[in-house]
Amino acid sequence: MKREVWVIGGGLAGSEAAWQLAQAGERVRLFEMRPVVNTPAHKTSCLGELVCSNSLKADYLENAAGLLKAEMRLMNSLIIKAADQTRVPAGGALAVDREEFARTVTKLLMDRPEVEIVREEITSLPLDQPVIIATGPLTSPAFTQWLRGLLGREYLYFYDAVAPIVSKDSIDFTKAFFGSRYARGEAAYINCPLNEEEYNRFWENLVSAERRLDHLTEEAGLKYFEGCMPIEVLAARGRDTIRFGPMKPVGLVDPKTGRRPYAVLQLRPENKEGTLYNLVGFQTSLRWGEQKRVFSLIPGLAEAEFVRYGVMHRNTFINSPELLLPTLQWKARENFFFAGQLIGVEGYVESAAAGLVSGWNMARFLRGETLQAFPPETALGALFGHITTADPRHFQPMNINFGLFPPLTPENTGRRYGKSKKEKNQAYAKRALSVLGRFIRNFVE
Repeated sequence: MKREVWVIGGGLAGSEAAWQLAQAGERVRLFEMRPVVNTPAHKTSCLGELVCSNSLKADYLENAAGLLKAEMRLMNSLIIKAADQTRVPAGGALAVDREEFARTVTKLLMDRPEVEIVREEITSLPLDQPVIIATGPLTSPAFTQWLRGLLGREYLYFYDAVAPIVSKDSIDFTKAFFGSRYARGEAAYINCPLNEEEYNRFWENLVSAERRLDHLTEEAGLKYFEGCMPIEVLAARGRDTIRFGPMKPVGLVDPKTGRRPYAVLQLRPENKEGTLYNLVGFQTSLRWGEQKRVFSLIPGLAEAEFVRYGVMHRNTFINSPELLLPTLQWKARENFFFAGQLIGVEGYVESAAAGLVSGWNMARFLRGETLQAFPPETALGALFGHITTADPRHFQPMNINFGLFPPLTPENTGRRYGKSKKEKNQAYAKRALSVLGRFIRNFVE
């Protein structure tokens, strides 16, 4: 068997996998088909390009996404390293300047002598080649067809949508205001408050607006991931659904009225300069003209300049509970590993974490060492334990969340935790970091 590892796909997962292998001293050929072959969502040829949002979600430990990032920092993650270097203000979240982030990921990998970056579309693989497949949700049709034949399984699918971006200088600040929920972190978000009348007018126009679905196949069987639901689909579930979801006003006070708004749209900075803002939770499949018409009904956005409209695209993932071990090794062929959204994780950090686990275990495989699943008490272990052991009949993409962790008890935390959700989540995080620390001392250092 060959020693050099091929990593297929230069997104977050593939880049992270290559980095982990390089740190272990293994030689890597990282294949990225862009710009030779482009995708409907990517705009550049950089590695690690973020296509949907610039946010890597919460960065505090009482949030499961924040805990996952903390664990990845302990594992010297490339993606978190690049994010920390290119972050922009976003309250309690880790958000980045997208272009600078991708350039940083690309440079860090190019500077590694162990990594060769190859700009080429891969349509098939030699079966004796150690490989990590991290081609992502927009895997090319030719490689998708080859994988289908190799795995002997039909792909599942869901449709993913992205949110619009507007320019800051086109927002009306006589109606909008800066602030983060509960005054957490910097007042980095722009908030557009709505009263009951304004909200009802917006909702009625949203649910009746024309959507663009003609470019999508299998429309009758559309399946959406709940964590990235198009705003109009969510709104159609009931008049108050988005008012208790993406437009919830909790933790915010309108300085002009001194009261909590009836509903609110939050906008998050898209770049370091703070000139572009993303409509949080407003991923959409509305036609572009309809987006301009409907979203301009929100106070503060009447004259908004939309520099990018929301779009919707098809995401593909494999049935990981049938195919993969918790180490992300394929059950049928020990030299094949998988990573990223292709395995059914949802979210930027979760995808990168899959690259971390697959790269780390591939290095162990090459050295003839026993592969290791991360402990279930950790975010890394809880997420990939679920992804590879869920019911394959109803498998759907999953974000990291504390519901995936083993229950807390006084015995396994070493102390009783408080009754509040925040205190309980802090106890999960404390236990996870303690367990991961022992794991690192045993298997990493």
